[in-house]
Parts: sequence; C-alpha cells; structure tokens
Amino acid sequence: MDAQEFCMLTAIVILVVPLGILALLLASGAVYQTVGTWRDRRRFPPPGRLVPVNNRLMHVHVTGKGTPTVVFESGMGASCLSWTHVQAAVAEFSRAVSYDRAGHGWSEPAHEPRTAQQIAQELHTLLKAAGVPGPYVLVGHSFGGYVTRAFAHLYREDVVGMVSVDSIHPAEWENPTPEQLKVISVGLRYARIAAWLARLGVVRFCLARVAQGSPRIARAAANAFGASVSTTVQRIAGEIRKLPAPMLPVVRGFWSHPKNFVTLGQHVAALTVSAAQAAAVTSLGDLPLVVLSGDHHPPPYADWQRDLAQLSTRGVQIVAGESGHWIHLDRPELVTQVIHEVVVAARSSVRTEGSTQTVQQ
Repeated sequence: MDAQEFCMLTAIVILVVPLGILALLLASGAVYQTVGTWRDRRRFPPPGRLVPVNNRLMHVHVTGKGTPTVVFESGMGASCLSWTHVQAAVAEFSRAVSYDRAGHGWSEPAHEPRTAQQIAQELHTLLKAAGVPGPYVLVGHSFGGYVTRAFAHLYREDVVGMVSVDSIHPAEWENPTPEQLKVISVGLRYARIAAWLARLGVVRFCLARVAQGSPRIARAAANAFGASVSTTVQRIAGEIRKLPAPMLPVVRGFWSHPKNFVTLGQHVAALTVSAAQAAAVTSLGDLPLVVLSGDHHPPPYADWQRDLAQLSTRGVQIVAGESGHWIHLDRPELVTQVIHEVVVAARSSVRTEGSTQTVQQ
C-alpha cells in the first residue's frame, strides 16, 4: 500500500465510521420509538370508544345521563384529558362528552386542513356516528372557542347553550401582523423538526428523563429552539402537571408520538383561516352564553374577552380570579358551576319554546 492509497483509506475510515455510528444511533432511536409506541398502546387504552369518521378512527368519551348533552372542545394541542376534572363533575347532572380531534390523543390523523369549520363538521359527524343525541351545550377552551362558534353557526338547531373558557378572539389572528406571521412560520418549522425528533425517539427519551426526575436533557433540548420556545414549553408543562397524577404518563405518551406535532402544525398553518371563519359568525341570537375569562389579560385582550359575550343577547362574562389561561385546571369547580347554570337555562328555554326534544332531568 503506497502513501496515496493509505491516505485514501484513512479518509474513507474518517468519513464512514462517524456516518456508520450516526446511522446506528438513528436506527436505534427509531426502534426505541417503535417499541415505546407499542407499549403505550397496551398501557394506555382509550377511556371511551373509537368511532369511524371520514375513513379514520376518532376517540369519543361519553359519561353521565340526561340532556342537554355537554360537549367539550379542547384548546390547540390538548386532548380530552384536559377536561378530566370538569367532565366527571358535569356527568353528575347531565350527559358529558369529551373527544380527541383528529391527530391528537387517541384519534387517528387527518389530511384535511385543520380549520375551525372542518373540525366542527367532523365533530358533528362524530356525535351522530357515536349515537350521542342533542341538543348540545358547547364548552370551548382557547382555540376550541373558534370550533364551538363555527359549530353553533353550522348546526344552530342542535345547540342550546355555550360556555367560552378563556377562548381566543378572532381579532387575535384574523389579520396577522408581520410579527404574528413570523410566529406562525417559526411554529411550523419547529413542529416539523419536533415530529422528526419524535420519530427518532429523541422526544420520548427526553420526556422519560423528565419523568425520572432528570429534566436537564429536556431543558437543554427546549433551549436549543430558543428562549421563547423554552418558556412556552415550561408554561405548558406547568399546566399539564395540574392533571391527576395517573394522567401524566398518558400525556407524555401522546407527546412522544410524531402525529401530535404534525397535527399541531396543521392547526397553526390554518389559524388565520379559523379566525376568519369564527369572525364570520357575528351573532348567536339569544343563545345562553357565558364567557369565562382568566384574570391575566392585559389590554386589548381583556376588551376582546368582553366582546365575546356580545355574541348573544343573553351573553354574560365572568372573570375567574386566581386563574390563568387553563381555567378548567385552575378553577374546575367554577367551570362546572357555570356549565350547570347554562344547562339549567337551556332546559328552561326548551320547555318555554315547547320544543319536541325530550329533556331528561
């Protein structure tokens, strides 16, 4: 072997060995992710039923009896588990329904744009396919407020009441500023990156370390995306910790799966369209409506929260003290009380109007 051949061989080794190690690590991560996903399916069966909707399975969880049926719509990225505290309490006086939007929780992904109107149509199809009767009282948190607003517009005859749980106002995203467009663009990029990291088991590994009491790796991974992302992740993690302890491993399982990041990106991509669809619904008539707002809103968000109550001639705003954005986790008893009041008002309206729908006490 002459000097030239030796140099070529050395260069090949220097190049191939790291690539081989990288390939081995990637393959190991993919296997780790596959095994972990299989274990999650066995460890965390859905509490409700999987129902076919538009050639995919969607998860719906029905508890309690009586009408009207209370339907919960989660915030962006959240699953039916976010309503755990409130749904159990509401089921004591009426039928309560939570579900997972396509691509989140136990529901399979969707290819259609994740606009408020599309999601509302899928929810209506799901309720019919699952045999969940109306009329409905809709309870929407955050982005879920866009969906419930679209649902009430599309299926007004099925809706007898609404509760807004710190819902976002269409004005927040209908005409985005250059800064907001940048936020959307960055969010989409991060969602794609996170989805690939989830496919390779990196997200699962980081969340497992957090569960074992070693958050440094996860914190370093979040910091790699920038200070704003790290702060957001820590804030959301703080909210999730308010769920019952047995739910936390389930949520970690959800966010170890790439479909959740892909779906979150789909929601973000369609956010301005969803805001425009919600803004097009300018009146809910005399529908019983309560707008529950956290006490953390500075101007103009506080004004927008008051504006939401003007959608109905029977609209009322209540500011929840000592509460942030996730009022149903900070003040579940207050959310339950408000839902009960709307249910009672809806029952009274049905009797007054002489509706042919049966209302069970």
